[in-house]
Amino acid sequence: MAQGTQMVVIHAENVRTDYARVLRVEPVYETLRATRMEHHCEAPGGDGEGKGLSRVVGAVKDALTPSKEEPVVTKDGQECRLVPVEREFKRKIGYDVDYVYKGSKYRSRLDRDPGRRLRIRVSVTPNMPGSGR
Repeated sequence: MAQGTQMVVIHAENVRTDYARVLRVEPVYETLRATRMEHHCEAPGGDGEGKGLSRVVGAVKDALTPSKEEPVVTKDGQECRLVPVEREFKRKIGYDVDYVYKGSKYRSRLDRDPGRRLRIRVSVTPNMPGSGR
């Protein structure tokens, strides 16, 4: 090698792919809540006690969440008003996957169910004393 010429060392990446055995797959859900306004109607008359209880519950509800809208009376005498109704929806956001590779167990959150085998990336890097790693 000529004087003044430096040798460049290119490190090859020590990476390969292999397969791990899947032990368990558990779907992960996110719970979403939504409120929408729906018409709630009460039949005229009623059954006495249920009607009375319904009125008490309605009065308490009105006191806690006062409505600016007056009830609408339909042709058949029902009293209807808009009330907020809460709904819950569950949406799948991924899968917690437990798997084993060469005797060691691991867990990862993946975007889909991998089946019985999981393709993995295996990387080997020397851990030399004093190298800062």
